[in-house]
Amino acid sequence: MAVSELYTKYARVWIPDPEEVWKSAELLKDYKQGDKVIQLRLEEGKELEYCLDPKTKELPPLRNPDILVGENDLTALSYLHEPAVLHNLRVRFIDSKLIYTYCGIVLVAINPYEQLPIYGEDIINAYSGQNMGDMDPHIFAVAEEAYKQMARDERNQSIIVSGESGAGKTVSAKYAMRYFATVSGSASEANVEEKVLASNPIMESIGNAKTTRNDNSSRFGKYIEIGFDKRYRIIGANMRTYLLEKSRVVFQAEEERNYHIFYQLCASAALPEFKTLRLGNANYFHYTKQGGSPVIDGIDDAKEMVHTRQACSLLGINDSHQMGIFRILAGILHLGNVGFTSRDADSCTIPHKHEPLTIFCDLMGVEYQEMSHWLCHRKLATASETYIKPISKLQAINARDALAKHIYAKLFNWIVDHVNKALHSTVKQHSFIGVLDIYGFETFEINSFEQFCINYANEKLQQQFNMHVFKLEQEEYMKEQIPWTLIDFYDNQPCINLIEAKLGILDLLDEECKMPKGSDDSWAQKLYNTHLKKCALFEKPRMSNKAFIIQHFADKVEYQCEGFLEKNKDTVYEEQIKVLKSSKFKMLSELFQDEEKALSPTSATPSGRTLLSRTAVKPAKAKPGQASKEHKKTVGHQFRNSLHLLMETLNATTPHYVRCIKPNDFKFPFTFDEKRAVQQLRACGVLETIRISAAGFPSRWTYQEFFSRYRVLMKQKDVLSDRKQTCKNLLEKLILDKDKYQFGKTKIFFRAGQVAYLEKIRADKLRVACIRIQKTIRGWLMRKKYLRMRKAAITIQRYVRGYQARCYAKFLRRTRAAILIQKFQRMYVVRKRYHLMRAATIVLQSLLRGYIARNKYQRMLREHKAIIIQKHVRGWLARVRYHRSLKAIVYLQCCYRRMMAKRELKKLKIEARSVERYKKLNIGMENKIMQLQRKVDEQHKDYKSLLEKLTNLETTYNTETEKLRSDVERLRMSEEEAKNATNRVNMLQEEITKLRKELHQTQSEKKTIEEWADKYKQETEQLVSELKEQNTSLKKEKEELNRRIHDQAKEMTETMEKKLVEETKQLELDLNDERLRYQNLLNEFSRLEERYEDLKDEVNLMVSIPKPGHKRTDSTHSSNESEYTFSSEITETEDLPLRMEEPSEKKAPLDMSLFLKLQKRVTELEQEKQSLQDELDRKEEQALRTKTREEEERPPMRGAELEYESLKRQELESENKKLKNELNELQKALLEKSSPVVTAPGAPAYRVLLDQLTSVSEELDVRKEEVLILRSQLVSQKEAIQPKNTMTDSTILLEDVQKMKDKGEIAQAYIGLKETNRQSLQDYHMLNEDGELWLVYEGLKQTNRLLESQLQSQKKSHDNELEALRGEIQSLKEENNRQQQLLAQNLQLPPEARIEASLQHEITRLTNENLFYEELYADDPMKYQSYRISLYKRMIDLMEQLEKQDKTVRKLKKQLKVFAKKIGELEVGQMENISPGQIIDEPIRPVNIPRKEKDFQGMLEYKKDDEPKLVKNLILDLKPRGVAVNLIPGLPAYILFMCVRHADYLNDDQKVRSLLTSTINGIKKVLKKRGDDFETVSFWLSNTCRFLHCLKQYSGEEGFMKHNTPRQNEHCLTNFDLAEYRQVLSDLAIQIYQQLVRVLENILQPMIVSGMLEHETIQGVSGVKPPGLRKRTSSIADEGTYTLDSIIRQLNTFHSVMCQHGMDPELIKQVVKQTFYITGAVTLNNLLLRKDMCSWSKGMQIRYNVSQLEEWLRDKNLMNSGAKETLEPLIQAAQLLQVKKKTDEDAEAICSMCNALTTAQIVKVLNLYTPVNEFEERVSISFIRTIQMRLRDRKDSPQLLMDAKHIFPVTFPFNPSSLALETIQIPASLGLAFISRV
Repeated sequence: MAVSELYTKYARVWIPDPEEVWKSAELLKDYKQGDKVIQLRLEEGKELEYCLDPKTKELPPLRNPDILVGENDLTALSYLHEPAVLHNLRVRFIDSKLIYTYCGIVLVAINPYEQLPIYGEDIINAYSGQNMGDMDPHIFAVAEEAYKQMARDERNQSIIVSGESGAGKTVSAKYAMRYFATVSGSASEANVEEKVLASNPIMESIGNAKTTRNDNSSRFGKYIEIGFDKRYRIIGANMRTYLLEKSRVVFQAEEERNYHIFYQLCASAALPEFKTLRLGNANYFHYTKQGGSPVIDGIDDAKEMVHTRQACSLLGINDSHQMGIFRILAGILHLGNVGFTSRDADSCTIPHKHEPLTIFCDLMGVEYQEMSHWLCHRKLATASETYIKPISKLQAINARDALAKHIYAKLFNWIVDHVNKALHSTVKQHSFIGVLDIYGFETFEINSFEQFCINYANEKLQQQFNMHVFKLEQEEYMKEQIPWTLIDFYDNQPCINLIEAKLGILDLLDEECKMPKGSDDSWAQKLYNTHLKKCALFEKPRMSNKAFIIQHFADKVEYQCEGFLEKNKDTVYEEQIKVLKSSKFKMLSELFQDEEKALSPTSATPSGRTLLSRTAVKPAKAKPGQASKEHKKTVGHQFRNSLHLLMETLNATTPHYVRCIKPNDFKFPFTFDEKRAVQQLRACGVLETIRISAAGFPSRWTYQEFFSRYRVLMKQKDVLSDRKQTCKNLLEKLILDKDKYQFGKTKIFFRAGQVAYLEKIRADKLRVACIRIQKTIRGWLMRKKYLRMRKAAITIQRYVRGYQARCYAKFLRRTRAAILIQKFQRMYVVRKRYHLMRAATIVLQSLLRGYIARNKYQRMLREHKAIIIQKHVRGWLARVRYHRSLKAIVYLQCCYRRMMAKRELKKLKIEARSVERYKKLNIGMENKIMQLQRKVDEQHKDYKSLLEKLTNLETTYNTETEKLRSDVERLRMSEEEAKNATNRVNMLQEEITKLRKELHQTQSEKKTIEEWADKYKQETEQLVSELKEQNTSLKKEKEELNRRIHDQAKEMTETMEKKLVEETKQLELDLNDERLRYQNLLNEFSRLEERYEDLKDEVNLMVSIPKPGHKRTDSTHSSNESEYTFSSEITETEDLPLRMEEPSEKKAPLDMSLFLKLQKRVTELEQEKQSLQDELDRKEEQALRTKTREEEERPPMRGAELEYESLKRQELESENKKLKNELNELQKALLEKSSPVVTAPGAPAYRVLLDQLTSVSEELDVRKEEVLILRSQLVSQKEAIQPKNTMTDSTILLEDVQKMKDKGEIAQAYIGLKETNRQSLQDYHMLNEDGELWLVYEGLKQTNRLLESQLQSQKKSHDNELEALRGEIQSLKEENNRQQQLLAQNLQLPPEARIEASLQHEITRLTNENLFYEELYADDPMKYQSYRISLYKRMIDLMEQLEKQDKTVRKLKKQLKVFAKKIGELEVGQMENISPGQIIDEPIRPVNIPRKEKDFQGMLEYKKDDEPKLVKNLILDLKPRGVAVNLIPGLPAYILFMCVRHADYLNDDQKVRSLLTSTINGIKKVLKKRGDDFETVSFWLSNTCRFLHCLKQYSGEEGFMKHNTPRQNEHCLTNFDLAEYRQVLSDLAIQIYQQLVRVLENILQPMIVSGMLEHETIQGVSGVKPPGLRKRTSSIADEGTYTLDSIIRQLNTFHSVMCQHGMDPELIKQVVKQTFYITGAVTLNNLLLRKDMCSWSKGMQIRYNVSQLEEWLRDKNLMNSGAKETLEPLIQAAQLLQVKKKTDEDAEAICSMCNALTTAQIVKVLNLYTPVNEFEERVSISFIRTIQMRLRDRKDSPQLLMDAKHIFPVTFPFNPSSLALETIQIPASLGLAFISRV
């Protein structure tokens, strides 16, 4: 393959850039061999010419295809070079927010400078057990790989974490240790993993500080060895430290801090216990204020101090030691404030009673004078004498700082020693994993001794790293049998030799330190003379004679020689050390007690830690042998030795590398500085790894992966059955240069760039194929469009032509219609005109005729009017004459009236005066508006009344006028008198005028008042209108307010409803959470209970040794054990509420406390058991002694027995006569008649017999009580008569008798006593004189036999009567048997088949019956019908008779049982006087009792001794498979409940308790033994639930009896309330359910990821991307690979097993829901942690797989189980992978669609989205930010992963059974023959 094939037009390359380091550009034309310039276009569009180097003619590096950008492993890149690595890291860090990337065996970790939610316990669980390449890069993946290799290869491991300060080394090491602590757990009770993690806060407080680059920079190196036992659990740890930066104690640069512990002390100075330290603000102390930055943003030093103290307490550093540490640290701070005053140039002094020094001496417990003296002086020793010399102020300050550094270093080592002691384990360490957190390569403007040692250590580590990488490459090639070619890699051994070899830099430095007048300058000259121009790696700066340059593997570093000697010596004055050694402070003296006995770096301390730094104390006088050689070793020499020891440790382990990168110097989150990143990549060896990989064959494919990826480049004929040969043939065609690839055993190895070339060919082939597909599709679309257009044109033409034809037809119709319309219109017009003319003519005629008639009428009217006028004129003339006469009469009247008016005038004047007074009194009343208004109203009323009066007056006036006319004549006569009265009239007229004026004035006033009233009325109306308007506005406002109130009420109602719904949901969630919490606690309780049982078994094996002479039987042991176990369960159940109150976060302390409590409880129970054992032994010994005494005292006891028997005989003699008489009466009654009627139930003999037996039984009970009373009296009398006789021992027997509660026990005890005291046999017939007792006994036996014979005869008579029906009943029985067999068969069928089979059988039976009778009566249908009717009637009669007879039989059976019981008791009473020999001699007459048909009550009877056998056969040894296939579901539960019913029927609480406890314990034992078998767990979950339902259904509570039949209600429990046991069974069912879920999870866990994610269900959709060094699981379905079909088959298996076991449908739904939740959660978690799975095609695969699971739910009718909803997060994640992700509308759609995913999950999927091919696009950062902005208000969990271990709270809905208990048959296969149906 020529270069020109790669550097073609549009190819992208990288070119150097001073700002961005590398820039991407695109070729504008093809490159040809010999071109010196390349035409390029940058990404921003700028074009440039890139000139090639004329010497090397090296082309710019090619850029990888976009499909390879963002890979998890840098070695998967086709082009391996610096720009490709840098770009890949930047894309992952900036675009995808991924901080981890693999680079071969190295994990590159970039510090994000913000907290990320990727370190939780859920992430740890997700990475646990996974292969390193199967998940996205993570520090947990490296830790898991180390842990797995330690267990697999039996080899110690190391994790080497390196990087610059601020790159995140400490955090990475901390997370690695947290992973080990979480995954492995602790092997002891001391919680070692917590102690290992607790060491981090302590070491960070005393060894970490804020620098300009890092707020929590580790200023020392450490190597922590975490020890594991053989089971790979943490047992301890050990820590080594390297090169503590002591100079930071006394000096800090700008913006830096001292060690954290000093600031924590100052922040906690106000605490009471710190008052004695006399601390203050950090700015007060010289050692803490130099950096000027005492506070770190976001860090509370006081809280950190609390954490530090807690960690110290956890690691065993007690409070006194803690206060000692704080006291020394406070002393260091006060020492830094000690000031010196210069007396002259060579001497100084400390002020008298200097406060800082006083405090320091008080805290350190030293003398003030001595310390102040030796801080300002030193002792010098010469050959002849020793003298004290003062020192200058500068020297004194240096000596003070050296002392402070020395104290702090000693304290640091002391703390490390104590931490190691706390982490040390007494258990033998099997293996360990070391975590090395060491400083990275450092280069500053001024580099000194510390940087030299750090870079020296990094040179050694880089050499080890290069060798390891080289070794791995070589092993890979040899494994694949590829020819090994030597790869040239950088070897830094010359640089290491320059530093540590003989006459190297360190040797020359140590030699110069030994010189009396050695100095930094002389040492520099020695370096120049020794190495300059002799070693290419050593250089001298041009402008300095006090510095040197070393060419390290990462970069050139210039070191300043100043201070090298002093730091290498690390000198402190011995006199000051002696003062501290003489301290009264014990802890301080401990720090310096080994000063003279310093250990070598290679020797270990007792705690296993190697001392890596040792401070040399300058002696006062050098004496031979005063100090050991080790004491004189310099810091450099010690560091070199410790580094060699570290390298030996690392070489003996398998290393794992973590390289931490600092992305920028400003601590900005997710900001990438390319320059700084490249510097660190070069320094940490990542690029060297890339270079080594690129030098060989970096790209590696398996043959199957290569075939799947590049199948598109093959033709069908090229595909062979041999994949390997197919791949070889293809590569030989595509790549002609065979050196570019190699074929291994399982892989194909490619040189760098070959995969990119193959990808280019593949992309070109796909592009050509796409063009062809597009061409074909576009042609098909255009042809389809043309055909569609042609069809449309034809259709349009057809419709247009049709339209035109319709229009023409319409035109013709309209023309014809128009002609018709015109015809009718013209006719209408003419007709109308005619009608108008005719109407006009008629009108004219009428008008004319009217005019003539009116004229004639007017003429006649005028004549008539003239006559009327004449009449009126003549009448007027007559009236004139009349009026003249009338006037004269009126005049006369006036005269008369004038006279009368004058009289009236006087009266009116008087009234007028009164009116004027009234007006005066009411002048001030105008202002009374309301009164005037009323007056106006009254005046109106008066006015109306006056009008009425006026009217009346007018009428009166008319009447008076008539009267006056009559008086005219009389008045004429009085005319004269009138003339005389004229004067008076004139006067009256004047007065009238005055009155009129007054009236006018009054009217004007009235008018004024009316105007004012109108005005007031208007104002009032205006006011009323305004009020109305206001009222209207108020009404509107009121309506508005009402509307608002209504709206608010409606809103409040809706809000309240919503809140109610939300609160209801919240309450449901809280209930589920509480239920889940309870069930989790129950699960924890069951785990602890199992642990407790294991401990109990172990203790029993160790403690319970059987004693001689005593052996407990199995039944007793099992009974005691069961009772004890139940009591323990009750105790634990009572403790449950207490445990439920504890939070789940404190799980580990809870486990520990409970474990210790259980251990204590076990010890107590063992002690109690031992005491009971001893007491039992004592009782047995006492019983043996009692028996021995009884045997010895047997002869004296014989007299007592005889007396007792004589008393017994006397007592019975009186009874014998009575029995004899009754027996004679009975014999007579029986011998009267021998017919069967005599023995009938209602016969007289029968009644006599019953009465006699009843009286006998009653008398027998009375006599028994009298016997007991007589026996006690007899004993008391004997004691009174013979107080000293041997009968005194009978008191013991009396006490025993009184303790015996059962009569049977008393009888048995008495018979045993007689057997013990028996001497000789007696004649049974001679018990009394006349043998009456024998006759009574014989009579009773004859009575018993008589009863039996009567019953048999009665049964025979019944059989004879029913013999006619036997045939039909037998056939019915056979039919019933067949029905039962059919029922048993049908119960095994599914419900649909069951119903169909029963119907088919019924149809067959009825058909056979009808055919039989039809054949019998085929000739006579009427006879057949009558026969059927008679048969039915007969059957009804027979059934009634049968029921009566059955009742009679049952009654007789009950009576027989009663009689047998009473006779048995009588026999027991008689047996007291019978010896065993006589009983043996008694002949036994066998009685033949025929079997009867029983009416079962649904109970099972068993003996109490058979209870262990019942539990063993029914629970412990039962095989679920056989029961599920052959028997009815839940049969063991039914059997157990029927046994409980019988115990309840007997009212035996002990039996009920024992059975239930044994059942529960038996189920627990089965599940503990076979708890990993799904069938067993499912079987017992089903039976436990059925047992629980039976206890509820037959409990007698109304709520559970609604669905019972009357027969089932008769079976309810009557004596015991088992509600507490129901709760215990419910808890047991919960435990079984949780165990079932765990079994399900364990079975499905290996299938889920492979079947749901990795396997290609739809072949060809997903593409295989080029893999890196970390191989992933292939998606190709190989043999043994799980697929989706595997999951569905397993689900079918689960479902069928649960259905066979008869599990409740609701419970099956809950199991399926939990199963689907586990499937969805595990799938989604892996999707979120695997970048290669986040693609469009994988989303399609997931959705298809989910649809298959939904189809399975539909097939099983489980869609309403809630299982589909649990897959909703996975469905939405798959949809998120497939939806468009560009615009704001897309973002809105995503936010509304992904409501089941959290914000963190959505952003994570978008960040991980990776195109599989070049036709897809990545998600832009702006789009992701848009999503984040839209989702910022969503309140959801910040947790990234789903909790796959979450178990939904289970409920057991009540499910009553319709199965009748009395119909249940017990199969013989169960081995339960010892129980019987009742």
